[in-house]
Amino acid sequence: MKNFPIVCVGGSAGGLDAYIRLLKHLRADMGVAIVIVNHITIMPTQLHEVLPRFTSMPVDLITERLLIEPNRVFIIPANRDLHIGDGVFILKPISKPRGWPDVITVFLRSLTDCWDGKLVAVIVSGYDGDGAAALCGIKDVGGITIAQKLSTATQPDMPESAIASGCIDFVLSPEDIAQKIVEIAGLEVSARQ
Repeated sequence: MKNFPIVCVGGSAGGLDAYIRLLKHLRADMGVAIVIVNHITIMPTQLHEVLPRFTSMPVDLITERLLIEPNRVFIIPANRDLHIGDGVFILKPISKPRGWPDVITVFLRSLTDCWDGKLVAVIVSGYDGDGAAALCGIKDVGGITIAQKLSTATQPDMPESAIASGCIDFVLSPEDIAQKIVEIAGLEVSARQ
């Protein structure tokens, strides 16, 4: 059954610091899938090589039709839009190849349309406002939205745009975001028993 929570962590410039601080404080057995949607388009991502040092969860670079599973960290490949369908990831050519990409917005909208489990959207450090346009949709389907506290972000544009959307539930440091995800996962477990 595909009803475990998905946490989408969207970021770009300065995001690595936030991802590391977040992953270091997450338990590996929470029953949650973490999807890192980093919107750097000019070079292949190395996050799947860097981040395993900071978490005991397996870290996978997403490939076409990769199964979405809990207790794993998934990384979007560069220059692709990410969607989901039938419990697997679907990669498509990037829909906005020029200017600031909107891969976070695209993935969050796919989640609101296609995922039955709880959704958590987290926007961390980065330029521009990718993700902000989809946050109200996440809330509309009962999801939870979190922005990185601006004073803790290397590049506060993205979390600032997220907050400006009016659809953010919590504004927290990466460590406190991790704590909030643990709480949300805990609530999920007790709700099912």
